[in-house]
Amino acid sequence: MTDSPADSGQTRVQTKITVVNPQIMVSLLGAGDELLKLIERSVTSDILVRGNEITITGAPADNALAERVFTELIELIEKGETLTTDAVRRTVGMLSEGTSERPAEVLTLNILSRRGRTIRPKTLGQKRYVDAIDNHTIVFGIGPAGTGKTYLAMAKAVQALQAKQVSRIILTRPAVEAGERLGFLPGTLYEKIDPYLRPLYDALHDMIDPDSIPRLMQNGTIEVAPLAFMRGRTINDSFIILDEAQNTTPEQMKMFLTRLGFGSKIVVTGDITQIDLPGGTKSGLRVVREILDGVQDVHFAQLSSSDVVRHRLVSDIVDAYARWDASQEQSAQPVHAVPGRAAHGRAGRRR
Repeated sequence: MTDSPADSGQTRVQTKITVVNPQIMVSLLGAGDELLKLIERSVTSDILVRGNEITITGAPADNALAERVFTELIELIEKGETLTTDAVRRTVGMLSEGTSERPAEVLTLNILSRRGRTIRPKTLGQKRYVDAIDNHTIVFGIGPAGTGKTYLAMAKAVQALQAKQVSRIILTRPAVEAGERLGFLPGTLYEKIDPYLRPLYDALHDMIDPDSIPRLMQNGTIEVAPLAFMRGRTINDSFIILDEAQNTTPEQMKMFLTRLGFGSKIVVTGDITQIDLPGGTKSGLRVVREILDGVQDVHFAQLSSSDVVRHRLVSDIVDAYARWDASQEQSAQPVHAVPGRAAHGRAGRRR
């Protein structure tokens, strides 16, 4: 890689990158130069590719960013990754934030592999969330839909079970729509709770052989139950996940957190913008951060729209709703008039 002054003056310089392996260059450019075009749109510097040489022209700082983008993408390819437009976007995004973590490390952190499919964090926020689960006993994953809060927690739970770090996985959610009064619903216990716990079952099927799940549930290795069933228990040697925690009351949140026994880990996930509790009921997830602030070995991981891993429009939708909510809150605030201020203002205004 070399730098030299560009013909247009000293304010623009050239940086050259030589890619020795032609197969890496093919993967880097993408089919029909699709990835190259995306990189060109994502950076400020001009990009020119001739043979095995990439020339970057622009301001030194802009060139430095573009060079890092290519360096990280080349390393991803060298590690055996299939480069995609999503990986390019996320690499540029991470580098633009100026964080210390390297995209090539974030995007190749394997949590779980099954049938040729690997579960790993896809954003910097997700990587930090996963690291927090490794390093703390209680972790709260808070963020909008599509940020992988529950899915990554489930993957870490299965990983811990397979590594014999825990002997059980316990998955729970509040059954808000039924008011937790499951006895009034028709059918057997499992028929009653199934609709509320189905998303957890679906994630399990992605990570564990579906044929083995009934056996693991029957012998208690995996337990899936409504939050109401947690009361009165002390849970040892387990990986415990509370999903949809925004729909817990403060009392339920306290009840759940105090189930923690020796050798156990708790991950609480939720989205405080999607609370389904009856009007006037406080969300336990909203108040717990203030309550537990400063408590050692408790970590709050905040995920955002930049961590959404669904269709790219989901991130835009999340941001649009956040702006709308903020505008509604602002317009709903009462305006307190200062006596005499309005009249004085009108008198002093020329028309």
